[in-house]
Amino acid sequence: MEIFDIIDENGRPTGETVPRELAHRDGIRHRTAHVWVIRPSEAGYGILLQKRSQDKDSFPGLYDTSSAGHIPAGSEPVASALRELEEELGLRAEPEQLRFAGRFWIEYTETFHGRPFHDNEVTWVYVYQEPLQIANLTLQASELEEVRWFDLEEVWQEVRVDQSRFCMPLKGLRVLRNWLGLEPFEDGPQSLRTEPDSLGANE
Repeated sequence: MEIFDIIDENGRPTGETVPRELAHRDGIRHRTAHVWVIRPSEAGYGILLQKRSQDKDSFPGLYDTSSAGHIPAGSEPVASALRELEEELGLRAEPEQLRFAGRFWIEYTETFHGRPFHDNEVTWVYVYQEPLQIANLTLQASELEEVRWFDLEEVWQEVRVDQSRFCMPLKGLRVLRNWLGLEPFEDGPQSLRTEPDSLGANE
């Protein structure tokens, strides 16, 4: 059973914990770590996206952040980000290879597999820029079906109007674009705005 730290509005653990199932049923705030794997391209930047398994409890079959996962109770964001990279992609990285890009808060309610899903999480965002080849990755079959490179700006423009293929939050992409200097920081790279962000075109 996965156990998460319950956190306050600033992302700090309160000292209480909650099982994953209850966190997603009742919308209890918890932490996640996301890693964007990127590479320079002629058009700007490419981003590696994973296609979620059809068995996932949320957004099955959609393309998502390169690597992402919940931060277990008692763990820290960087350690969790490194663990998810290795578990999901077979990619062993060093802490200094992850660049902190910022944080964001997201909250939404959806129905998946006939069950309500209320997510309420603060996400730590990191960027990994080391060269890699997809053929050298070892994918975690229970979590994802495939990975592929996309053009960052093409994805950004598409998800603002249509999320039929993608499920990453707009705010997560915005944090990456901020960090790359493609748009200015609104509140600073580590800001945590007081209102949650939702999926889709609701910016």
